[in-house]
Amino acid sequence: MEQARGACLFDRDGRRYIDFLAGAGAVNYGHNNPRLNQALIKHLERDGIVQALDMSTTARQAFLDRFAATILEPRGLDYVVQLTGPSGANAIESALKLARLTRRRSLVVAFTNAYHGLTLGALAVSRMNVSFVPYDGYFGPAVDTLAYLRKLIDDPASGLDVPAAILVETVQAEGGVNVASASWLRGLAALCRDCGALLIVDDIQVGCGRTGPFFSFERAGIEPDIVVMSKSISGAGLPMSLLLLKPELDQWARGEEAGTFRGHTLAFVAATEALFYWETGDLSEQVDRKGGIVQQRLLEIARRHPEIDAGIRGIGLIWALDLRRSKIAEAASRAAFARGLIVERCGPRDTALKILPPLVIEDDLLEEGLSIIDAALTAVIKEHPKHASA
Repeated sequence: MEQARGACLFDRDGRRYIDFLAGAGAVNYGHNNPRLNQALIKHLERDGIVQALDMSTTARQAFLDRFAATILEPRGLDYVVQLTGPSGANAIESALKLARLTRRRSLVVAFTNAYHGLTLGALAVSRMNVSFVPYDGYFGPAVDTLAYLRKLIDDPASGLDVPAAILVETVQAEGGVNVASASWLRGLAALCRDCGALLIVDDIQVGCGRTGPFFSFERAGIEPDIVVMSKSISGAGLPMSLLLLKPELDQWARGEEAGTFRGHTLAFVAATEALFYWETGDLSEQVDRKGGIVQQRLLEIARRHPEIDAGIRGIGLIWALDLRRSKIAEAASRAAFARGLIVERCGPRDTALKILPPLVIEDDLLEEGLSIIDAALTAVIKEHPKHASA
């Protein structure tokens, strides 16, 4: 790949690929967004600071001021902004460290099919060395997984200590696009209040408008104790991560949390400019409308291929077409790429195609990408009929 513009990538031969990956959600506003690029160019042309560790700069202050005025204040949210290391995993580790520091407990509860990064600390809440409990719908709609968790916490003989924090994705992206219901999220927030655990929401991939509103938890009407953000918070795909903390949790001692790349000024510049999209509700409305297009087209694709019994899950502009079999999903992804579409797989067995385009994708490109998925799947089923119906 050599160039990128909007919702498309171009290889060195000039071939266009529609991008349903969007930098794993890091380019919600499209590749090389002209407005963001112009702000970056102006900053560099006037010899603006690029690296300043975590010192105060005008670019940093401009971002903090505009973020408060555009995002926090209109929503009535009272958060302290902590800038962490550049990756989402860095921010997750900072959140876990702070939860254990402020609650004086060590246990963190995470959920089945969770994904929070690939550093050792982040892996601990993704796949190992942590107490896992069932996510919403893990056993089907008839089982109340929150009642199960509450019983474990309330029973001193359950083997589960009272946690310092409960870490959750409101939509499990890598886990297969599992969408927690608003009522389940409200119940989880209530459980955290009752047991004194911090509620940490990982909004790294599904924040910044991916589900419609700026924060993915807004639909549930809850206020997490800590919100973890990365990926599209920088606007232009630059490294930037942050935590939003309830003020009483801001208990770091001097030098207790440090890092070289907490002052990526170019990311601040782009992030400040990207907040233009949130001065009105237009982008949220567009995400909801385009999400309806995706849902309808995926339903049509599933109906045309009943032998697969495909599952469809999603919200906003994050959707999964679960093809049930990893071989079919892998073949469909490769066939889509050959036809000019980049679409990755997700889920615990990589059986689902994940639709994750930039939020600003044009309708015609969105429709074309979905048509490519349809054509790719048709070709794969024709070539591998036994695998498709096995």
